Amino acid sequence: MSPIKFTNTEKSLLIDKLQSYFIKELDQELGQFDADFLLDFFTEELGAVYYNRGLYDAQALMAEKIELISEQIVELELPVS
Repeated sequence: MSPIKFTNTEKSLLIDKLQSYFIKELDQELGQFDADFLLDFFTEELGAVYYNRGLYDAQALMAEKIELISEQIVELELPVS
């Protein structure tokens, strides 16, 4: 797997969210540099966990849909005399 990369726009939005969280929940200001550093840490150390969870969820959804399609195909079968 290649490393998780964000566009500049995505990274800016995530940094803003981190800064807002720190102010709102911790009553502590988080500077731009510190927020950027923290985002990089979360991405490197935790990103794979979230990425893998997304893959598992997608796989489960696909299995559900395939099962539904299989059931619908059986319903199309013609009776054999």
